[in-house]
Amino acid sequence: MAQSLDLAKPHRPINVGVILSTITEVGDIVPADMLHGFSRHFASSFPDDLGPPGYKDGAIDFNFLWVTEKGETTPANLTSGIRILPTHSFETSPTLDIIIIGAHTFGYTPSEAELAFVRKSWETCVAFIAVCGGVDVPRAAGILEGKTATGPRPFIELWRQQSPGTNWVEKRWVRDGKLWTSGALFNGLDLMHNFIKQTWPANVLTDYIAKLGHWPDRDVDYKDVQWNF
Repeated sequence: MAQSLDLAKPHRPINVGVILSTITEVGDIVPADMLHGFSRHFASSFPDDLGPPGYKDGAIDFNFLWVTEKGETTPANLTSGIRILPTHSFETSPTLDIIIIGAHTFGYTPSEAELAFVRKSWETCVAFIAVCGGVDVPRAAGILEGKTATGPRPFIELWRQQSPGTNWVEKRWVRDGKLWTSGALFNGLDLMHNFIKQTWPANVLTDYIAKLGHWPDRDVDYKDVQWNF
């Protein structure tokens, strides 16, 4: 069962599933590539002397899955005109261990099939990461009931009214068990940085890649941002 998988010491490749809607914001799903940065597939191409001694021993086996309702027969649309070919549909997707879901366009209503897949995947995943307005899909699916969550700051008050059973907080990112949510767009990078630090705290490779890539880890309470309009 997926719940028994130890992400820090996995006994098999970890399935990372990116769930895409009709049009998904590119910036929201960028955090998936932070996981790829210390994947065995990617790290195996590094020179041994590029980092500290034995640093590549921390590489992890990941399978990256791109999942939509229609699957690999229909390209998925992303913002900025990008189109990608999904690897799986809701019906053909294997069990997802880490889920990443980003924001959709305004006015988007998830289908019943999408909501059902999200509920099913929530039950079996080890980590569910909603970036930016991607949190609206698990909200609509009822997953956030009784949970603490965040999202883009302009929408938090609306969601408080729509889903009062959720503890909505105004933070750059927040964790509640296996649920991770973030503020808008690139706040998802801060979230993923902290997810990786907490999941693989003693991994020399993740620490090296984080420093090499200057991964952001900004103030969780937005104290670095002047929020006046």
